[in-house]
Amino acid sequence: MSDRKKLILIDGNSITYRAFFALPLLSTASGRHTNAAYGFTMMLLRLLQDEQPTHVAVAFDKGKTTFRTDMYAEYKGTREKTPGELSEQFPIVREVLDAFGIPHIEREGFEADDIIGTLTRQAEKEGYETLVVSGDKDLLQLVSGHVHAILTRKGITETERYDIAKIQERYGLTPEQIIDLKGLMGDTSDNIPGIPGVGEKTALKLLHEFGSVEQVLANADKVPGKKLQEKLQEHKEDALLSKKLATIFREVPLDVAITQFAYEGFDTNRVRETFKQYEFKSLLNKLPEDDGTGAGESSSAEMELPVKIIGTGELDKLLGDLPVTLGLQIDFEGSYQQASIRGVALGTADQAWYIPVDNGSLPSGVKALFSNPDKLKVLFDVKSAVYMLRDKGVELDRNTFDVLLAGYLLNPQDGTPKLEDIISRELNWSIPGFRKADKKTGEPALEERADFYGKTASALFHLQPKLIGEMERQEVDSLYQDLELPLTYVLADMEYQGVKVDTDRLHAIGAELAEKIDRLTKEIYELAGTEFNINSPKQLGEILFDKMGLPTQKKTKTGYSTSAEVLEKLAPYSEIVQKILEFRQLGKLQSTYVEGLLKVVREDTGKVHTSFNQATTATGRLSSTEPNLQNIPIRMEEGRRLRHAFVPSEAGWKILAADYSQIELRILAHISGDSSLIDAFVNDMDIHTRTASDVFEVPIDQVTSDMRRAAKAVNFGIVYGISDYGLSQNLNITRKQAAEFIENYFAKFPGVKKYMDEVVVQARKDGYVTTLLNRRRYLPDLHSSNYNIRSFAERAAQNTRVQGSAADIIKLAMNRIAAELKERGLKSRMLLQVHDELVFEVPGEELDIMKELVPEVMENAIKLDVPLKADVAYGDTWYDAK
Repeated sequence: MSDRKKLILIDGNSITYRAFFALPLLSTASGRHTNAAYGFTMMLLRLLQDEQPTHVAVAFDKGKTTFRTDMYAEYKGTREKTPGELSEQFPIVREVLDAFGIPHIEREGFEADDIIGTLTRQAEKEGYETLVVSGDKDLLQLVSGHVHAILTRKGITETERYDIAKIQERYGLTPEQIIDLKGLMGDTSDNIPGIPGVGEKTALKLLHEFGSVEQVLANADKVPGKKLQEKLQEHKEDALLSKKLATIFREVPLDVAITQFAYEGFDTNRVRETFKQYEFKSLLNKLPEDDGTGAGESSSAEMELPVKIIGTGELDKLLGDLPVTLGLQIDFEGSYQQASIRGVALGTADQAWYIPVDNGSLPSGVKALFSNPDKLKVLFDVKSAVYMLRDKGVELDRNTFDVLLAGYLLNPQDGTPKLEDIISRELNWSIPGFRKADKKTGEPALEERADFYGKTASALFHLQPKLIGEMERQEVDSLYQDLELPLTYVLADMEYQGVKVDTDRLHAIGAELAEKIDRLTKEIYELAGTEFNINSPKQLGEILFDKMGLPTQKKTKTGYSTSAEVLEKLAPYSEIVQKILEFRQLGKLQSTYVEGLLKVVREDTGKVHTSFNQATTATGRLSSTEPNLQNIPIRMEEGRRLRHAFVPSEAGWKILAADYSQIELRILAHISGDSSLIDAFVNDMDIHTRTASDVFEVPIDQVTSDMRRAAKAVNFGIVYGISDYGLSQNLNITRKQAAEFIENYFAKFPGVKKYMDEVVVQARKDGYVTTLLNRRRYLPDLHSSNYNIRSFAERAAQNTRVQGSAADIIKLAMNRIAAELKERGLKSRMLLQVHDELVFEVPGEELDIMKELVPEVMENAIKLDVPLKADVAYGDTWYDAK
């Protein structure tokens, strides 16, 4: 057995904080923010893989009061309150560590630095090689012959390893002198005073000559410059105090042994489940296969059921004897939109059959079964079945039950349900996957496929009555039957129809973008006076801040931040920054949207066929993938112009687009009953101007564009549960100003505040919140003892009723428009749903009809206390229709 002992100690607060500001705000389908937790986990995985430690622990700060605040009341006193979007993620980080089996430590009155300092001293005595991981340069004071440090340089992706030699090379100091460096220069982030006007360059110069804070102060009369001499003498006590504050305390009473941090790898299954819970999809791919421990496996009993493989002739004889209800599974390869069907399985209570399909050609008996209105066909994902069968010339009859939709409506907070999870939860069965492969093809053998699909078909049969009963109990059965199930057929039609893309026009847009990018590149080089890699943050930072002398907005420990947030603040004052921002935006349009769309245009149809995901979001909103047509950027003209490439599929037709005007604010007015909001909509006023007038207390005609912009940000922010931090980022104002704005808003719209408070109380009582159409979202975290988790759940309760109701209303409109098109025998086709917008292609002779029909149905989809309003436009392309 190896006597190698390697300990990794991670500064949990520092790495989580750095990850939050390094990564864009990410969130789960239920809306919980995860960017900091995701970044922390990404670094943790890399450390475990690269460093192969034998022992690991993570230290966290606990509380705001430490022995340093007793020493200096203003310690960290200038720090803004931690954004709620960040603080709510610390519990997730701890859950991740628990899943990895990694202990985390915190002690009242001490910081993570002190815990790490104490543990490094203990580890050195016991013969460990220790690696400290942080974003804070203070921890370099711990470096020794047996302790090294990794510091994050830019965000969390770039790091730098320090040993004694590296500290000497970088600073010309010993590790112990890092404390003296902080004593002289102070630290604005921790509000450590230091000597005013002494930065890193001056502090290093002084330490290289005199060695320590005490010696610098003792020789103050010998330093160059009278002004500096005066500052050293005047702020002597500040420097000595700063050195004390910067010194890591290495005798924290921990009562833990390093042996308790032993690490022998992690339970892959447990980590995988945590990653799934928080939707760390790209990190899932970095996990090894099942570790074979069996940990985390389902305790469900393996399903026992005879499955018979039959041919077409046997199927024809069997069909007449089958019961009214059948579980059906389609065995296919590839995506359902271009599926190769290999077989079909039928299941009843105690028997299952599998019919192999040759060359994708469905037997007549199978076709008859799927189109038979007298059989209730229980499937998992009716939409994909409609698409696959239509490709084979078969129309799936509407006497169906969709286990995917039912499972989703019962547990929307879990995201898209998997069939095996529903089977396990509802039936307590497990169905083993494929064990044997065909020797010739390498694919699962016929018997394996028959057993798997046959058993799942029977499981579907058993699930149907259980799910119906559960939906009735939760009162979502009418939502399923009247809204979601009809909609799945509408979405299948839209997907199958697809949207025509003019690839020549898309190529032309790409060429124009390339020309603009090339021109911008030359202009940026000219303004910079040199050529450099514009996409390199390091080179860009050197050009902007060192060469051109622009004021730094955010400086990391070892470089400059060139994030969009930083550049947007500098843009009004710098032509080169404006051009760099434009360069980045155009580059993303070119790579993500022009090149990305060209890759997914189907050769056989000349169209893109997106997938509309009906069972994904906690609020009921539809999403679009492969490609995501809901995310085409329209805030800048070049992004909007991409819509020029979306055209009608038939000559002489037009694209017609209709979208709800401010539907979520209208719903908020209805459910809150706020008289001012209701009055604004009933009188068809500009809601943002009206809000600005009320909040800023000025007449309507004196509302400025800046006032309206601020009011618009608050109006929409309230719907999404915006915090003072979020609003401050949107409007580029201080958090204090943002908090005051939100407070003023609630004072002017008391009905909204009353609704926000009451919906939380009711949701805490019921355990869930409902939309106007009775869609439920369960919020168990409303009862959490953790403030941050509970706060997130409260915000979710407040905004789900609004967002979810908006999602339900446009779904209602889609179903009714589809029914009207069919009933009237119109040729017009619904193509896309993009948030609050519906897009159609319309023959010229139906244009007048559709201009009236679509907004009329949308505006009358539901009766509210305020009118719904839908704007409609049309043109030769999607762009022209907007």
